[in-house]
Amino acid sequence: MDQSIRQQWPLLLDSVREAARDIFKRAQSGRQLSERKSDGSLLTATDIALQESISKILSNHFPDIPVLGEEMTEDEQAAILATGCCWLLDPLDGTSNFSHGIPVYSVSLALMQQGEVVAGMVYDPNRDECFHAQKGQGAYLNQESLNRRDDEPCELKHAMSIIDTKRLPTTLAIAIATENPYHSQRSFGSVALDWCWLAAGRIQTYLHGKQKLWDFAAGALVAQEAGCLTVTMQDAHILSSPLTLAARSAVGSCPALSTIWPEWIRKHS
Repeated sequence: MDQSIRQQWPLLLDSVREAARDIFKRAQSGRQLSERKSDGSLLTATDIALQESISKILSNHFPDIPVLGEEMTEDEQAAILATGCCWLLDPLDGTSNFSHGIPVYSVSLALMQQGEVVAGMVYDPNRDECFHAQKGQGAYLNQESLNRRDDEPCELKHAMSIIDTKRLPTTLAIAIATENPYHSQRSFGSVALDWCWLAAGRIQTYLHGKQKLWDFAAGALVAQEAGCLTVTMQDAHILSSPLTLAARSAVGSCPALSTIWPEWIRKHS
């Protein structure tokens, strides 16, 4: 990451966090009116307010780096991604939860330079938790370092898992439902937080069939920097180049299960 950006990173974290906190505070509580986008996902006024506010902060700090936002057209996104240097912004990851008054959602922001993700932050306004990482510099929750490399050994049968079965291949989804190889399973509805909760040690295994670049970029970097497995179902690193607009599957785990969990998935796919 450029030295100038590295120096401004703490200030940027605070600015984005404060802007998001203010917008969520002013947002209507409980169910919020939403409209359905062409891909079937929901969009609220808060999504738009967050994207506009955070984009303004980024352009003020870094006018030469464009912002690729989820709420842009695909043509606009493709043009910005082709530059190889941009911000990847999901202003409200978990809009369905937010619009129904379920307090599990986040703001996700990552920086891509020369085609690779070099920094990321995920802000959870309900718990005031800011997960952040710079490539090669470790992962943090607020000011606390996250490091899963020294975790105690863990067996798969004792693992807490986040698994989104809706987007998995049918054979694998059936195996998950019938064999239950873990201790217990959840699905919360915010990809960015899924990755960060893996990094924080709240879960031990993770599986998701389809997530977009702005969904996983920041969270996967946090998990990677914390020492976790961060790959696709094809065993490619989820942040491997070239990064595109095409959705990727996701497999994550704590270090102790980084061999066993992918093997179980391959066996049952």
